[in-house]
Amino acid sequence: MGILRKGLRPPADNPRGETLPPQGTGETIRSRPMVSHAGHGWWPYWVPLFSFLILGEIAGRAPETWQPLSLPIKVLVPGVLFAWFYARGAYPELRGWRPRGRDLLLDTTVGVVGGAVWMAPYLLALRFDPPLWTALPEFFQPSPEDAFDSAQLGQHFVGLALGLRVLGYAAVTPFVEEVFVRSWLARFADVFDQRIDFRDVPLARFSWRSFWLVVIFFTASHVPWEWPVAVLWIVGTQLWFYHRRQLGALVVVHASSNLSIFLFVWLMDGRWLGPNGLPQSLWFFL
Repeated sequence: MGILRKGLRPPADNPRGETLPPQGTGETIRSRPMVSHAGHGWWPYWVPLFSFLILGEIAGRAPETWQPLSLPIKVLVPGVLFAWFYARGAYPELRGWRPRGRDLLLDTTVGVVGGAVWMAPYLLALRFDPPLWTALPEFFQPSPEDAFDSAQLGQHFVGLALGLRVLGYAAVTPFVEEVFVRSWLARFADVFDQRIDFRDVPLARFSWRSFWLVVIFFTASHVPWEWPVAVLWIVGTQLWFYHRRQLGALVVVHASSNLSIFLFVWLMDGRWLGPNGLPQSLWFFL
């Protein structure tokens, strides 16, 4: 409730919930001095994420013999692009962030809880025969065909495949998604119709427009069977973002969620028992 009051409830002097500079400054976006920016500044936020999405689409349509190449390419290309933009001075919202140990522990805990929320409904569903999700339209059912194949690079390179997967899932993805969704998209949503540069909008300022756009985009960017838990995860972590007001904190949350999911799947695959004590595969989470 404290986060709700602090993050979602518009302050009394801003009943419409408009995006404003930090409270106590006496400024609005229009009244504060505008910083001169070079260009529109979109590319560092767009290119890493959409390179991943485009490469994923290409890989899905490529011949089967090309599939082993898709894993390293989908991980390394967005990661290298992000690092290149960072080295050129992009992402000021990530610079200078020096978390205290307590804050880092809290962010990690929120991330692990988020990972548990993501997995729990499906782990419960697997306890039944057939799994409970079979009552849903096929569109909303996890597909074993889409499960991560740790042997896709060959039996001798299972360790490499797992290493690339965890690198992309728990390191590259959190940075690439967070800078696009919570830094660019959320801020741009509030000013696209006002001729104001998104970089002049403070991070983690609440408005219903940016809140719902973040929720919708994040949810839609996942496969349909993940939508229910994606909504829960993005709403919960967005509330935490309004509380923490640091993008780096949300990178930690995101990385902790993804890493906890990966570790659980890796450790419990074949050990998670379904009906009649039969072992269940969990790689569909990845």
